Amino acid sequence: MAGTTARFVDLNADGGESFGRWRLGADEELATLVSSFNIACGWHAGDPGTMARSVALAKEHDIALGAHPGFPDLTGFGRRSMAFTPQEAAQAVLYQAGALRALADQQEVPLRHVKPHGSLYGLLMKDDAVADAVADAVAAWDDALTLVLEAGHCAERQIDRGHRVAAEGFADLEYTDDGHIIIDPDNRPRDPQWCADQAESILSGTVRSADGVESAIRVDSICIHSDRPGAGANARAVVDRITSLGWTIRPLHDHEEGR
Repeated sequence: MAGTTARFVDLNADGGESFGRWRLGADEELATLVSSFNIACGWHAGDPGTMARSVALAKEHDIALGAHPGFPDLTGFGRRSMAFTPQEAAQAVLYQAGALRALADQQEVPLRHVKPHGSLYGLLMKDDAVADAVADAVAAWDDALTLVLEAGHCAERQIDRGHRVAAEGFADLEYTDDGHIIIDPDNRPRDPQWCADQAESILSGTVRSADGVESAIRVDSICIHSDRPGAGANARAVVDRITSLGWTIRPLHDHEEGR
């Protein structure tokens, strides 16, 4: 998918990250704004009830449902590094995505994509063997699923290997000088206009690092995090900017129809 010149883009949100009675994120608000919803599958966040409610929310607002598998680390929210072999990473992704699909099937909502979370996402960025194993496993399970990966080498490698991949940029994260995202452990609020400016830059094909270094970027999807304070305001600012630039927000599975 990466590299299309069409004037449409997916806007995705990571959500479903509540647990039991503990609530996290602006899921209900973001579900009215985004085109895709990535649901935590119980390892870094979420639980069966939260997953089922998130599926219902995606169905209510007719947005694409995706699995958001992470490391088994509820305490660290999946943002702490773990040593997984390629096979372990692939099995972890299938295990979690399969659980979400079972709950989605019950509500007759199709699973459209898979997007790894946190440090598992980072492991795919750093280790080609892990990324290859995960991409191969997802495709063997269901070759209609799209795997969402960081724009750049990680996404391009799997596209070159023949997989269905969406390249992703981030409206609410900073980047390193070599074009990789910086996970913000403090999850501090972002200025909504900063997020809108970042989204505009990404759509123009450039991302500026925290130190001011520009890198080329081509994306199919832009992410907003539901758990960040002010997520609703961030998403509204990003949506307004995207549409003001003449782009259409639509889910990944509709992209081929729009070309």
